[in-house]
Amino acid sequence: MIRTIFTITYLLFVSLFAALQAQEVWSLEKCINYALDNNIKIKQGVINTQYQQNQLKVSKFSRLPDLNGQVSQNFSFGRTLTYPENTYKDIKSSQTNLGLSTSLPLFQGFQITNNISKLELDLQASIEDLSKAKSDISVNIASTFLEILFAKDLVKVSEDQLTVTNLQIRQITEKVNAGSLARGSLLEIEAQAAGEELNLVNAQNQLKIARLRLTQLLELPSNDAFDVEVPALPEITAEASIVSASEVYKSALLTRPEIKGADLRYQSSQYQLKIAQGALYPTISMYANINTLYSNQNSISFGEQLNNNQRKGIGAQMNIPIFTRFANRLQIDNARLQVLNIELELENTKKLLRSDIETAQTSAIAALNRYNSNQKAVSSMKEAFRYSEEKFGVGLVNAVEYNTAKTKLAKSESDLLQAKYEFIFRTKILDFYRGLPLTL
Repeated sequence: MIRTIFTITYLLFVSLFAALQAQEVWSLEKCINYALDNNIKIKQGVINTQYQQNQLKVSKFSRLPDLNGQVSQNFSFGRTLTYPENTYKDIKSSQTNLGLSTSLPLFQGFQITNNISKLELDLQASIEDLSKAKSDISVNIASTFLEILFAKDLVKVSEDQLTVTNLQIRQITEKVNAGSLARGSLLEIEAQAAGEELNLVNAQNQLKIARLRLTQLLELPSNDAFDVEVPALPEITAEASIVSASEVYKSALLTRPEIKGADLRYQSSQYQLKIAQGALYPTISMYANINTLYSNQNSISFGEQLNNNQRKGIGAQMNIPIFTRFANRLQIDNARLQVLNIELELENTKKLLRSDIETAQTSAIAALNRYNSNQKAVSSMKEAFRYSEEKFGVGLVNAVEYNTAKTKLAKSESDLLQAKYEFIFRTKILDFYRGLPLTL
């Protein structure tokens, strides 16, 4: 009895676990949100942003006065002037020195102000870098998500083809057994079935690889129970409109994080040039200090010595760079070169963006044209295959002609699916460049 209860409990547990595993169906939005929360590169981007925030705080706090304490202990051996005798003797003595000092920068050639402005721009650029990382992972996930949907449809097409072929095998087997059809026809259709089984296996493998690629993008362990939700995809019409590349590019220049980040770095480099130029100016600072000491050769108490020996000072200091072995001039030249280099990087980023948008638009147009053509081809191939199937059933065409018609239909259906998902992906990318979210 106990064993029976244990067995039933175990089976229920296994069934429940299997059911839970089978429920791992992810939508595109869930995949993207999970990646944005858990992707390592994005986490590194968050850390870099926090680092830039701290760098900015350090620069702002550099305007404040500092405060430093000094403590030193000195031991002397040999002839020393003694008090109160005021004579020299060979003695051992020790002296304790205490002090506090502070300084306040008054003028640093505008370097502090310019450095704060530069680091504010660097912080904004790091935020845009983080947005770019999120954008990249979102696009990669959407692409792989659509690969899975495409592979699923290919599996369905392959399964349907194999189902039709298996039905033909049963019908031909009956005719061969009845003696109304030669056995060669059965062998040819069985060979066709073997080829379609291979196509099905290949499609299933393609689906597994696409799922694996998505789990890797999500940084999840491989799981056979992982699957994606099949959304209601947008209908594609022959008159489907595709936004022009120039319009997308104009919007992208204002919204894309890689453009914003590159422009912010260009502005930052200009402040770096000002910082380098500021090194040519004199610097002015104020300082103040208080010092005291204690000697073991003095009969006065420790506290009284510290009070009696106090020395206080306050002053201002100007440092004038006269000759720095041409270091300041060369740093200015390097800063100018960096400005030019980052300006070129900004222009290159814009060109790459334009190229990506134009490629996406051209690919979308090509995919739409292929889709419309393949729609007509599939419609024609279906009718041709239906006609060939009827003729094959009454022996008017042989298995080779029948299989040829079936293969053409399968290829046209596959080409139609490929064009469909290519068009959906490219149009979604164009919308994404315009600042719209990635959704299906």
